[in-house]
Amino acid sequence: MDTNVATPTFDRTTEDLGNIVELGHVNVRVPDQSKAIAYYLMGLGLTRDPYLMAGLDNMWVNVGRGQFHLPTRGADVVRGTTALVMPDLEALLKRLDSTKKYLEGTKFSFREAGDTVETVCPWGNRIRVHAPDAARFAAMRVGMPYVEFDIPSGTDLAAIAKFYVEILGAIAGVASDDRGPYAWARTSAESQVIYRETIAPLPEFDGHHIQITLVDFSGPHQKLLERGLISEESDQHQYRFLDIVDVDSNKPLFRIEHETRSMRHPMFGRTFINRNPDMTNRNFVPGYEVGLWALN
Repeated sequence: MDTNVATPTFDRTTEDLGNIVELGHVNVRVPDQSKAIAYYLMGLGLTRDPYLMAGLDNMWVNVGRGQFHLPTRGADVVRGTTALVMPDLEALLKRLDSTKKYLEGTKFSFREAGDTVETVCPWGNRIRVHAPDAARFAAMRVGMPYVEFDIPSGTDLAAIAKFYVEILGAIAGVASDDRGPYAWARTSAESQVIYRETIAPLPEFDGHHIQITLVDFSGPHQKLLERGLISEESDQHQYRFLDIVDVDSNKPLFRIEHETRSMRHPMFGRTFINRNPDMTNRNFVPGYEVGLWALN
């Protein structure tokens, strides 16, 4: 055996997922499905789920392997920013510009911001669109790499990370970038939730939610139940909770509903159809109408 042969070294921890294996969807209510179609489908270039919620009372919109859920009643605004990855930001800007005429009189806006596109939906939801970047987003070509929540200044970031670790079994921590410190928790191999302090006033929680999937489903349920945090026993495969709390005192830190599913949920791992938004009836080429949500 040649002992002089170099042995490759790898950071094996980067492969770990923790207990949360899916950031499945962001759910916000919309009052007008026609404007939601103009923004999410025509403007952003996303794809309506052709199989489920195909009526007028709800719309599910595919984003790579994730979704937006858009029930047609009321209007919810995420207290923060939902991030997307899309392959062609120049084409995105053209689509958003062509959508303006359908969204006059709403909160709709868009602008280039460095190497991203920042846009606001007709009801005020902020979306930040990145180009694919293997260093940041691995193979993601279309998807939802993170949801970043604005939290009140002075909130204990380490306590938020500790909640995800000790209650949900996630991989989480506190980090810092050019915008300052933030708490983060891994929600799949390609996504995370982020909590960042703001001095801006925050509105009251309006009921929007995110959906996650757990490997160990019953363990976190028991911990949440013991603390009085379960807000809904949905069915065999799903429950919900509202509050992230300080593990040591059970004091609420931030409210964001988590729709929490097991890996036995019938919809876990279902295939989402994504279209190529640049393909039209005028430039149609067979085989290119399908959007590629990953680089490999």
